Amino acid sequence: MSKTKILVADDSPTHLRLTSGPLLDQGYEVVTATDGEEALRKAESEKPDLAVLDVVMPKLNGFKVCRQIKSSPELKDIKVILCTSKNQESDKFWGEKQGADAYVVKPFDDQELLDAVAKLL
Repeated sequence: MSKTKILVADDSPTHLRLTSGPLLDQGYEVVTATDGEEALRKAESEKPDLAVLDVVMPKLNGFKVCRQIKSSPELKDIKVILCTSKNQESDKFWGEKQGADAYVVKPFDDQELLDAVAKLL
């Protein structure tokens, strides 16, 4: 049986590490990306089970990456968690409009992230 694969995309090396660490500790296979275009390429090549996307990233933001994943016949089954420091209702609204399955606000604790991942998988 193969490991559950999770794509983590964030332009901040610190947030990339803080998000990836707890997932690796739980035994997930983690693939990382540092901008939206790379995230989309890795979603297409790696076919992760779930993607944790920062909303504010260079090249393509998390909303656009989410929309492209969810509108692609090959990728639409990938669960998407949008992750951002923006805690505005409008951001959650737009995340849901793009097809996001969950929304986690930074700073989050490890358990909050792990609970969101477990719920979607």
